[in-house]
Amino acid sequence: MAGIKALISLSFGGAIGLMFLMLGCALPVYNAYWPLFLLFFYILAPIPYCISRRVVDDTDSASNACKELAIFLTTGIVVSAFGLPVIFARAHVMAWGACALVLAGNIVIFATILGFFLVFGSNDDFSWQQ
Repeated sequence: MAGIKALISLSFGGAIGLMFLMLGCALPVYNAYWPLFLLFFYILAPIPYCISRRVVDDTDSASNACKELAIFLTTGIVVSAFGLPVIFARAHVMAWGACALVLAGNIVIFATILGFFLVFGSNDDFSWQQ
């Protein structure tokens, strides 16, 4: 039952984050849909870490080059997702209020992605990953 509660709360967090993103785009005051390019970053962010978990056999070593490269790439994607709305606002493509809404959505979405990996990322016998 705890897994279902975690899944429901994570989906609620994702919906709230996407709501902030859509509000930053679709409010009549802002009316600029350029921030929707962040959806690509939301899709790309977990991919390097998922690939590295599949490729690397999980030994007890303190460091692994493949996992560290995946974390580095994921960090680059996340930083780019936070930088793109600021660049759009500085270039007057979107308003600063829309930038604030999009950055709030970024925080919620990436916290949801992190929460998913923390809740469902363990390799125990009862997890979804076999």
